[in-house]
Amino acid sequence: MKEIEVWKFIDDSLEKNIAVGLMLVTESAGSSPGRQGFKMAINRKGEMQGSIGGGIMEHKLVEMMKSSLAKTKVSTQLKKQVHRKDEPLNQSGMICSGEQTVLLLPVSFKDHDCIKEIIQYLVNKETASLTIDPQGLSLKPNIHNPQPFNYNQESETDWIYQENLGYKYKLFIVGGGHVSLALSELLKSLDFYITVIDDRPQLNTLENNTFADQKIYCKYEEVEQHLPPGKENFVLLMTYGYRDDNMVLRKIIHRDYGYLGMMGSKEKVRQIFEGMDHDGFDPQLKERVHAPIGIQIKSKTPQEIAVSIAAEIVEVKNSV
Repeated sequence: MKEIEVWKFIDDSLEKNIAVGLMLVTESAGSSPGRQGFKMAINRKGEMQGSIGGGIMEHKLVEMMKSSLAKTKVSTQLKKQVHRKDEPLNQSGMICSGEQTVLLLPVSFKDHDCIKEIIQYLVNKETASLTIDPQGLSLKPNIHNPQPFNYNQESETDWIYQENLGYKYKLFIVGGGHVSLALSELLKSLDFYITVIDDRPQLNTLENNTFADQKIYCKYEEVEQHLPPGKENFVLLMTYGYRDDNMVLRKIIHRDYGYLGMMGSKEKVRQIFEGMDHDGFDPQLKERVHAPIGIQIKSKTPQEIAVSIAAEIVEVKNSV
């Protein structure tokens, strides 16, 4: 995960007794280049790691952070950045029309133990909730909030930022074939925690899938126990047959997911939905399903199909 490099950089700077600061996008809206949760670290020597969106805005805030770290007494700052030329206040210098709030937080040596904990949790892929407020950093283990991020600000000195540590979204791929392998490789770079499920032991494409964080072998009749509901969970059905996709969909279509998609032709989808209508399923449940899965780019190969699916997933994720 990319964010672990930011925390490792902060840890390394503190180990060397070099003043270091964290820049964090606490909230964002519209066409903002820096999304909520983006992180960047800068130390007194001018070394840095990560990004809060780039461009002239990032350059300006980096210089501000470096200047702050050079002082004897360093203060925490919250900077609202509005990306419009006609904005009378808080103009970022960019014109993409969105806005974001950036926290400039000098990292205290009293937070060093917490930062080491953060790194350990990220390495072990363990669940925890990170809180940052004017008192510093704190970590609550074994907590995964329904919303990946939460930010509330009453004033410059009264605010709180929380996020689920590590992976914010989990991807469950039911079916371990060629498209599953290509999609795992693609979405791994986008920081999804990936679980692939298949009922075929010794399936070569699943054995070769080194991108999945977890691989589960089970009968599709029992697969719903591995597909927990939740807005942070994205579920893709791409088994090797019509019957299995249909069976799994019927078991989980009532559940609330961030994304539920099924691969297949329009005719396959039509037949599955018609069968569900015939068997008395609520017709509105079909609106939860992205099917056929992916955006239309006339994809043919597993890699091209994976691109079309990944694009749709990212669009849905960023619309939440």
